[in-house]
Amino acid sequence: MAVLASALRERGAEVHFACAEAFEDLAVRAGARFVPLTVTRNANTGVAETTRQESAEAARLAEFLEATRFGAIPTLTIQARHRRADMLADPDTVFESLRALDERLRPDWYVVDQLSYAVTLALHCLRLRYASFCPGHPTYIPAGPGDWFGVPYDWPAALRPDPRQLAALKAVARSNDRVFTALFEAFIRDRAPHAPSPGRAFALTSPHAVLYSYPQLPWLPVPPKGPERVYAGHMVSPTQSLDGEWAGQLRRLRGTADRVVLIALGTFLSARDDVLRAVVTAVSGGAGRTAVIVAAGGRTAAFADLAGDRIVVAPSVPQQALLPHVDAMVHHGGANSFTECIQAGVPALILPFSSDQFAVARDAERAGVGLARDPNALTHADTLAALEILCEKVGPSMNRWVGGPGERGPDYAAVRLMAAMDRSGPAR
Repeated sequence: MAVLASALRERGAEVHFACAEAFEDLAVRAGARFVPLTVTRNANTGVAETTRQESAEAARLAEFLEATRFGAIPTLTIQARHRRADMLADPDTVFESLRALDERLRPDWYVVDQLSYAVTLALHCLRLRYASFCPGHPTYIPAGPGDWFGVPYDWPAALRPDPRQLAALKAVARSNDRVFTALFEAFIRDRAPHAPSPGRAFALTSPHAVLYSYPQLPWLPVPPKGPERVYAGHMVSPTQSLDGEWAGQLRRLRGTADRVVLIALGTFLSARDDVLRAVVTAVSGGAGRTAVIVAAGGRTAAFADLAGDRIVVAPSVPQQALLPHVDAMVHHGGANSFTECIQAGVPALILPFSSDQFAVARDAERAGVGLARDPNALTHADTLAALEILCEKVGPSMNRWVGGPGERGPDYAAVRLMAAMDRSGPAR
């Protein structure tokens, strides 16, 4: 969102960036005007385990992390059961905050994160013009009546679930769909009885434009007709560069190794230090000389015994800036990591744990830009074999993405989005 804000500014828009105070620095870096706005109780301001959370949020995070040890279906089921508290905790406060903000700033239109359901609901009720920004896999917005938020549209080969388990997950997702839609309808009756019916809550988007930070892959489910659909490919800032310290680290690693592999499992899943340690140990101890950069999150101290000439351990890393300088990446299947790897031409070993990561991993398989493995069943041999395939076969073919839909980026997104919103109606 911050990268998009910067791109919109460069195209002449005056941009206000409304977010929690912990993210004010993103607004500053984007050159936007920061507006404090809190829309969720869940704090995700860095490494999740070390972020100060309310006790209930911390308990849900612990339950989620424990579920990841038992596989895809248990994890997705826990996430579905947490959804009401995570995504629609206080719609009344959000509504009042948005109404006051609109009266004060009078923007021509808004861009809202699709996962900020309370904000979309408020904008719908206030009849304000907005565009929807889908930050993850495009199927975060259900495309048809048989699609359910929280159920992957397809699965990577190594993680296909038992049909009975999958049926149970779909039942939970269907229940969530009904509950959220009923909550939306009740809220609209109370706050804006003349507003249109929202339809399915999880499918409610702008009627004008939906922006996906994702490539337009030909096999993705086709969304229904309506708003203009803009596939940006990625949201990588064009000005990413390494600082002197990291440039020096890379020079040192290249002097001792034939390959450099970046390993990062994201702000939440770096807590799975058992998987992280197994991957680092396998990659760095394989045949040949391979160096590793690992983002260890809150477990950095626990990895001190691994740090050495060919292993750099840090709480977090400048991923976008590092990617053009590594030979492969190991990540969790986050949509940003997927699109950033494509943009940088870097093949990936994907270890999905939760959310849309299974769908992203499947897309990477089908696109031929990565390999997916079960993180809870990963062996030393699996890791090494996958790395060889990635570096020797997948990597050399990544250039076919250059100039394609994965290369569009934030400037393309800003141009298309502004044109779509200009067509949607007059400014205030």
